[in-house]
Amino acid sequence: RPDLVLIERAEQIFAAKKDRKLGLVFHFQGADPIENDLDLVNAFHALGVRMVQLTYNIRNRVGDGCEEAGNAGLSTYGRDLVRRLNETRIIVDGSHTGERTTLEAIEASTLPFVFSHANASAVHPCPRNISDVQIKAAAATGGLIGINGFPAFLGKSPNPAIDDFLKHLDHVVEQAGIDHAALGIDYYEGMHPVASDEEARKMYQQQLALRRWSAEVYPPPPHRYPVGMGTPRELPNLTEKLLAHGYSAAETRKVLGENWLRVMRAVWGA
Repeated sequence: RPDLVLIERAEQIFAAKKDRKLGLVFHFQGADPIENDLDLVNAFHALGVRMVQLTYNIRNRVGDGCEEAGNAGLSTYGRDLVRRLNETRIIVDGSHTGERTTLEAIEASTLPFVFSHANASAVHPCPRNISDVQIKAAAATGGLIGINGFPAFLGKSPNPAIDDFLKHLDHVVEQAGIDHAALGIDYYEGMHPVASDEEARKMYQQQLALRRWSAEVYPPPPHRYPVGMGTPRELPNLTEKLLAHGYSAAETRKVLGENWLRVMRAVWGA
C-alpha cells in the first residue's frame, strides 16, 4: 500500500511523518521464527526485522515466558541469540518474558534493552507485568518501558480510565526517570471496538487453545482500553492528560516518542 512505509532506521520515522505515511516496524513476539539457526537473525534483519521479543508467555529455546512458574533463566542458546541480536543491531525486547530470563538477557546485552509493552507489577500484580528490579535494570542499559493499555494489565476494572494508565507511567518514572518511560499501548485486532464480540471471542478461544494465553492472565473479551484512549484516533486525549497531570511539554514529548527515538538511534543508527 502506498500509505505504508517500512521503518529500518530512526530518521525514516520523520520522513514517514512528513509524507503523511504510516511507518511500520517489523517485530517478532517470541524468537520462535529464528528456530535454532542464528544465521536467520541476519536473514530477518535483511528483510527489515528490527526488534525481537525473547519469548511469548511460555517456555521456548531462549528461556521462560512470564507465565512459566519455574522462572528458569536464559539458556545457552539464548545468550548466543542476545549476542547476535546486538551484533546485527536488532532491539532486544523482554515483554512477555520471565523475570530471571529478562534479567540475565539484560546482563548479556551490550545495547539498550526494552520492555516494549509491559506495566508495573508494583501497581497491579500480574504475571505479564514487571518488577521494579526489571524496570531499573532495563533503564540502566539506556532502554525503556512502554506502558501497556490492555485492561487486565492496568488493574482489576474491565473498563479502565486514563488515570489507571498514568499510575503505571508514574511508577516507571519514579523508579527509572522520565528518559525511560514510553508508550507501548498494545492495541490489537481483537480489541473493542475494532472486533465484533463474536470475532473477539473466536480470537480469544484460539489463543487459549494454542496455550499462548491463559484464562487466569487474559480474561475473556470484550477488551476495552482506557476510556478516552480506546483507539489510536483518541490519543490526543492522552497528550492533554499528561500535561494536565503535571508532565512538562518536554517530558510529554519524551513519553510520546522521543525516548523510543533515542533507543532506535542507539541500536539502529540514524
